[in-house]
Amino acid sequence: MNESIISVVVPVYNAEHQIRCLLDSLLLQTWSHFEVLLINDGSTDESGIICEEYADKDHRFKVIHKKNEGVSAARQTGIEAASGIYVIHADADDWMESEMLQDLYAKAVLTNADVVFCDYYVERNGNSVYRKQEPPSFSPEVVLRAMFQRLHGSCWNKLVRRSCYSQYGCHFPKGIDYCEDLLFWVQLLQHPKIKITYVNKAYYHYVMNETSITHNYTRKTYQVRCAFYNQLCNYLPSMGFEKELENARLSVFVEGYMHRALSNIEAWKLLWMYNKKAAFFNSKSIRWKVGYIALALGCFPIARKLLRF
Repeated sequence: MNESIISVVVPVYNAEHQIRCLLDSLLLQTWSHFEVLLINDGSTDESGIICEEYADKDHRFKVIHKKNEGVSAARQTGIEAASGIYVIHADADDWMESEMLQDLYAKAVLTNADVVFCDYYVERNGNSVYRKQEPPSFSPEVVLRAMFQRLHGSCWNKLVRRSCYSQYGCHFPKGIDYCEDLLFWVQLLQHPKIKITYVNKAYYHYVMNETSITHNYTRKTYQVRCAFYNQLCNYLPSMGFEKELENARLSVFVEGYMHRALSNIEAWKLLWMYNKKAAFFNSKSIRWKVGYIALALGCFPIARKLLRF
């Protein structure tokens, strides 16, 4: 049997120094019925050549070269090209244990699940930390809320039935390259018929990249996070998810202040208007009202304490 049962989607951008580790870990999988879709997102280094090298030696590896449009567009390109029954994503600078695909698929078949969660490792400065990701329940709504708390909103430790993308109209929004995977889960987990299960083991090694957009806050980071927040508001029902939306709003505006990434006067005016509105109209708590005003005035120690940052 040679058909692809799992499609592994890998966005690739200037990853020549890291990508071999991931691709080698895929070659070492104990289960062979998968395809690897390498989406070369306009790399300017040797990444594309390395991808072609693996495709030449293993027919399961397929390379799609495209212009640079960001990781979200690359993920969507991979989904549209996938042929597997299930899909999982992987990042070019990470790697996975050899039993990952076999074990997740076995669990999916055993439980007829649409989504299979598993644990993962965080790799940072030579240290490996185990992260447990057991959902508090298998209810899609409960899992969705947990995505804003202790569950990681990634797609690389979750196997998903590919038909869910089309059946529920789920996609990765082009141009939003911050938490684009969380936006996918927000779309999917609003459907109560989604069946979820969990494997109590870590397989994926997530490498903490200190140069990524997640860890370096700039003016561009602020703009990307604003786009993420606006899209989140479009996807997430405002009724019943007020706390989640408020926390997302804080991650955009509070971090912009804390990192002092927003230096032009227009941005400061925008944030002052936002915090004033939040203080007097959007927040019922006196503590949060004062916190927003402190934030708007640049009183960061007070704002941190009151807003729990």
